[in-house]
Amino acid sequence: MKDRIFLSSPHMSDEGFELQYVHEAFQTNWIAPLGRNVDQFEKELAAKVGSKSAAALSSGTAAIHLALQAAGVSENDIVFCQSLTFSATANPIIYQNAIPVFIDSDYKTWNMCPESLEQAFERYPQVKAVIVVHLYGLSADMDRIVELCKKYDVVLIEDAAESLGTYYKGKHTGSFGNYGVFSFNGNKIITTSGGGMLVSDDEERIAKCRFWATQSRDQARHYQHSELGFNYRMSNVVAGIGRGQLQVLDQRVAKKKYIFEYYRRELGPLEGVEFMPWNDWNEPNFWLSSMTLSGSVRPIDIIEALEKENIESRPIWKPMHKQPFFEKYDFVGTGVSEKLFENGICLPSDTKMTDADLQRVVENIKKLWWE
Repeated sequence: MKDRIFLSSPHMSDEGFELQYVHEAFQTNWIAPLGRNVDQFEKELAAKVGSKSAAALSSGTAAIHLALQAAGVSENDIVFCQSLTFSATANPIIYQNAIPVFIDSDYKTWNMCPESLEQAFERYPQVKAVIVVHLYGLSADMDRIVELCKKYDVVLIEDAAESLGTYYKGKHTGSFGNYGVFSFNGNKIITTSGGGMLVSDDEERIAKCRFWATQSRDQARHYQHSELGFNYRMSNVVAGIGRGQLQVLDQRVAKKKYIFEYYRRELGPLEGVEFMPWNDWNEPNFWLSSMTLSGSVRPIDIIEALEKENIESRPIWKPMHKQPFFEKYDFVGTGVSEKLFENGICLPSDTKMTDADLQRVVENIKKLWWE
């Protein structure tokens, strides 16, 4: 069996930055939640993306959940949510007993379509919040989306779980909305093994989210709780890994871009191949190099051919409005997200890949056009 080529796996720094911070946590015995690594990771991540404050949490899903709570979303409130995404974007809406309305994507960005969003506002003027996603490290059309949310006075939450290191017109994704969410899951561009971060310029709301994330424990000598709380805080050990990973973020973005450009150069000329959009106002982190197919070769053909060679790939996300759990909720759009799912594939984008690995992937894909 040939060596496995992963879609996107953890990649620790060659310099061992992560071990230095983890070792500090062990030396000081601050291995449980809270500690210097947590405090510093919050400050360093917030500074990196240009936000005033941050809360280090157990996952990106927890961050979305607390963002919705901070936005005042509650039972029967309507929340607009990008349909083309992973279920972690939409699940917290249900946690709050709110009602998701799914918004279509456009081909220009693969993300939330501003025209569909405007139609949704006209249909549901009482909406409480909007969750936009920066899919695969591609930024959404934020000027238009921000403008619409301001026009209707609605809280904007950016799910930037896949886009740490991505810029929209020179500004980091995750810093345009009222709240930004990042994930450090094992497959993300940097990882803490598991974890997330909620960022905002509203320092008071972030402080409240930290309170909720620590079981809403009141300031008292005894254990007292006046509000519902959650066990959502990041541990000091995990935060240490994050601090080390943050130091190599720019290196990881550069390698992801190299991988994307390699694929685009080698596979772009093939009939029916079109790569994910790279607009002049967008500097993606290229988390997963993705493309669509319009010819006789289909995504499943590539996935199965690569599987035989021990190479991992996967389809584009299946839209939320097509998922069995969410299909009862309303959808606004023209079906672009469905077409992207039907025709799209994510290629191996592991930052540890060598040129030989990339060539192995490319050769096995090209065979499908040569046969």
